Amino acid sequence: MLAAISERLSDVVGFERIAEDIYVRGYSILTDVLPVELAESLYTHNQSMSQAIFEKAGIGRSDEHQQNQSIRRDEICWIDGYTPTGQMWLSFCAELQKYLNRRLLLGLHSFESHFAHYKPGMFYKRHYDAFKGSTNRILSLVTYLNKNWHESDGGHLVLYQNDEDTTGIKVLPTHGTLVVFLSEIFPHEVLPANRDRYSIAGWFRVNGTHGGVIDPPR
Repeated sequence: MLAAISERLSDVVGFERIAEDIYVRGYSILTDVLPVELAESLYTHNQSMSQAIFEKAGIGRSDEHQQNQSIRRDEICWIDGYTPTGQMWLSFCAELQKYLNRRLLLGLHSFESHFAHYKPGMFYKRHYDAFKGSTNRILSLVTYLNKNWHESDGGHLVLYQNDEDTTGIKVLPTHGTLVVFLSEIFPHEVLPANRDRYSIAGWFRVNGTHGGVIDPPR
């Protein structure tokens, strides 16, 4: 299976569509870019994971990290690449990172991601993934692992154009949909769902190391 994924990674047509979308409007929403084999492997792996390894998500990094259930109520499990599925996912994202650096000169240095589980009624209120000027997270990426998902199931990602936008673009979290957007530009939120909602969230970062102090990915 890993060989099959590698062959698909050499096809840059989907990556070019993402790059063009990012260049023109700052975000990309595509339903047919994630390799089918990878999407299926992620779905199967996610369904087999024990809930015991998920932890309540928080906000902020390092010493500023805190749990605040009035803002977000999802549970997460970081992807470390120790499993074949994790390796395939990180390989796909590494190829995307290289392509976007070459095409858009973004200077992306590292990538971090996790599985996310929203139980029925759980949410993540409107927020930014990075503060302007922080040169931390540059691009946010989300893909969904929910089969047979319908509008009535809820759980939409809402991507807002700016702070004044109150309508936003609603994205149904259907299996295989991939969303990439500029982390500092687009506030967004996750609406409550009526079913268990599964996804992967990830962030491409630049190198924030300075003064001999290493900037960790989390």
